[in-house]
Amino acid sequence: MTTSTDILTQTTNSTSTNPPITTSILSTFPPLETTSITHTPTTDSTPSPSTIPPTTYSIPSTSPPLETTSITHTPTTNSTTSITPPTTNSTLGTSPPIETTSITHTSTTNSTTSITPPTTNSTLGTSPLIETTSITHTPTTTPPTTTPATQPPLVCLNGLLQDGVCICPDEWTGVTCSVANLCNEATVEGFEFPQTVIGWSAYSSQTCENTTNNANISKASTRCLYNNGRPEFDRIQKIECQITLENIQVNVTGSLDAVETEQLASSTQILTSRPEWLTASNITSAAQIVNTILSDSVNITEGTAVAAVTTISQLLTADPKKFPNESNAFGGLTQNLETFSANPNNNFSLVVQPRLVVQAIQVPTAQTAGIQFSALSGTSNNFTTSRIQLKTNMSEISDTEIPSDVQIFIRLPDQLHKNSNISVGFVLYENDLLFKSKAFKTSLNTRRMVISGTLGNVKAEHVTLRFIPMNVSKKSLHDFACVFWDYSLNDWSTVGCSKANLLTGSLQCTCNHTTNFAVLMSFREDHKYAESLTVFSIVGCTLSILGLILTVIFQIITRKSRKSAPTILLVNICVCMTMFYFLFLFGIEKPNKGNSTVSEKNVMLLSDHHQDSDKGACTALTALMQYFLLATFTSNTLYAVHIFILIRKTLSGPPSGVLLVSLVTGWGLPAVVVAISLGVAYRVDNPLGYRREEFCWLQALNQDGKFDFGKPMFWGFLLPVAVMLLLNTAVLIYFGFATCKKDPLLNSTKNTSMRKRFLSSFSLGVLLGLTWVLGYLVLSTEGTTNYIFSILFCVCNTTQGLQIFILFTVRTAYFRKTFFSAATSVSPPETHSTDGNTFCGDPENPRLVHRSPQVVQMQTSLQELSHRAIQI
Repeated sequence: MTTSTDILTQTTNSTSTNPPITTSILSTFPPLETTSITHTPTTDSTPSPSTIPPTTYSIPSTSPPLETTSITHTPTTNSTTSITPPTTNSTLGTSPPIETTSITHTSTTNSTTSITPPTTNSTLGTSPLIETTSITHTPTTTPPTTTPATQPPLVCLNGLLQDGVCICPDEWTGVTCSVANLCNEATVEGFEFPQTVIGWSAYSSQTCENTTNNANISKASTRCLYNNGRPEFDRIQKIECQITLENIQVNVTGSLDAVETEQLASSTQILTSRPEWLTASNITSAAQIVNTILSDSVNITEGTAVAAVTTISQLLTADPKKFPNESNAFGGLTQNLETFSANPNNNFSLVVQPRLVVQAIQVPTAQTAGIQFSALSGTSNNFTTSRIQLKTNMSEISDTEIPSDVQIFIRLPDQLHKNSNISVGFVLYENDLLFKSKAFKTSLNTRRMVISGTLGNVKAEHVTLRFIPMNVSKKSLHDFACVFWDYSLNDWSTVGCSKANLLTGSLQCTCNHTTNFAVLMSFREDHKYAESLTVFSIVGCTLSILGLILTVIFQIITRKSRKSAPTILLVNICVCMTMFYFLFLFGIEKPNKGNSTVSEKNVMLLSDHHQDSDKGACTALTALMQYFLLATFTSNTLYAVHIFILIRKTLSGPPSGVLLVSLVTGWGLPAVVVAISLGVAYRVDNPLGYRREEFCWLQALNQDGKFDFGKPMFWGFLLPVAVMLLLNTAVLIYFGFATCKKDPLLNSTKNTSMRKRFLSSFSLGVLLGLTWVLGYLVLSTEGTTNYIFSILFCVCNTTQGLQIFILFTVRTAYFRKTFFSAATSVSPPETHSTDGNTFCGDPENPRLVHRSPQVVQMQTSLQELSHRAIQI
């Protein structure tokens, strides 16, 4: 049966009477593939009967039986597409079966397509069946919407995502940290070894007996290697449980053969496998043993080299306090290790241990412009084989596939012979315990990676290094220095090195020689400078200043009516408090905030902890605020003492000279405390022992950000203020009882109200600064409670001056008469009466049943107590 499929042309709002006709011309050629292409353009019109149908071109070939394809292209616009069964008229001859495919391409816009079953009319001859297929493709002119392929986010299965790269733990490797990088627990020759990272050494769980010299030390060691496509443990090394480091040190000589040297090196490795147990003597002996072994490069096998490198790595894990302080104690060891790494006779290429990496390579000078070595210690600060990268034939230092803690690039000299090989060696130390510096002091427990690059007997002319800045808690980088270890000085030196590319995130150095390099970094406190004062604080302090000034003026104007000690002490309190508020508003914020810009000069640093010398007026402002705040508390405590004396000695009054003593004490005692604080805690080169950096106030925290009782904030302010607040509280309680108890000598015509009693005590409490108790509650609480007490402390103490003005000036009868003359009445003052009523009123106009001379004198004394001091 012959099947023919065709497509009618599309029209706009009309039906086409002239469908495209597909004609296949077949001959008696052998089976072939005919490709027919038909193109019929139309435009928004109704085709006429004379419209020329699409033409189909058939291209025959002599290939074996293939498929014949007919393509018809008919572009139209805004048309309705109707796909109806095409009519196929085919004349079949005696040719072999030929399949003809007709493809009609009709471009349309906003078209509607309907598909109906095809109708086939065919005339069959004696030839085999010929199948003719017509395929129509109708695209629209609307451009297709292309959705760009989105890269799925990287998922780290066993690591941490950092800058788009997975940082794998020691036991895993691969792009997503999904590939195991370890040997599983195994038993080798009867010894059990734990799970171990590839390249590292493992120690048996079987240990020496307690009766031997090496009690609890492993009896055997091995190394995890990647062999035959899988990680597995290598051959084992055993130790004699009676041998000691001192014995090995005596037996290590140049007369030993390679096997004996390897056995002693392995024994030294096993004896130092517990770094936390090593003493200073053990560390020195082990270092000297390895130094002797490395100096004899003839008898160094691969096993000996691995044992020596592993021993040094284990020494770098020991307690830093156990290392000798002499800077030249390990000079020979590091020199021999540097020379050994570039020895052309080395039979190893890479040894990686947790704290030490040694890389040796031979490179052809004709194909190498420079060599780059990179390493990442990861989150554990350990080196693994998978995090070491070596690139040859580099023209300059470049980024690596994974982030690197340290990079070194060595450019080969141009005058090298181009047809030779050169030995290159790299040694990377995880810390600088083998490089004891006298010039550079450490106080922040920081570590410095040390890396060496060696070109055999050739001197390099250009070395570039990159180091990633170390992260120190609550510290930021202040400066760094590019240094190398000068064996003639036995210390760090900056000669021949300089800084480069300071704007990048890494610390980059360039040097004109090869040796052991490092970057010395100094850090400064990462201070969070105080924000500007809130509007409430500014408004509250401003109103307090104005209120205190008005109170002082009022007390001076009305001084003739009193001439007593409480009035002078009240003026002292207001003056001191006014000065403190003023300094607080304009001096609490540090005027010159620290600058952490890295210097362009490569200057030797003295310490890893940088402290700016004292600059600006912050220290002076702190001392003045401390002085005037202490003077405020001292004055109100003296005021409380004077109140207590007046109550206790109502008839006789205070002793003579008490006012002078009060004035000297009020101004002199705070000066003594401030002087002691400055003398003990302040240094020009370290002002932060006395004051804060974030704002101008006393230092209270240690380097860890915790409250320190040894800082001047505690013993120079909180402690003396706490003593004065306790005394003031006791006087207030005594005053409350004294003013409310009954006196049989006095009587008045009416009782004192509870409101006046409360206001008497409240006014005295405000003047004595008892709201500062909230500050101690702030220091001793956390969370929501701390937040509530902080708000109360801020509200009460920023407005303390305003409260004093209201209670001691605005509420007085004189102030009311002068400034509020429109008031219709003033509450009559009251005093004690002989009828047993309490004394809580104004004694200026008493109505007494009986007035003896003693009572009159007592009334005069209490006048200052209850009316002038408390101002009710």
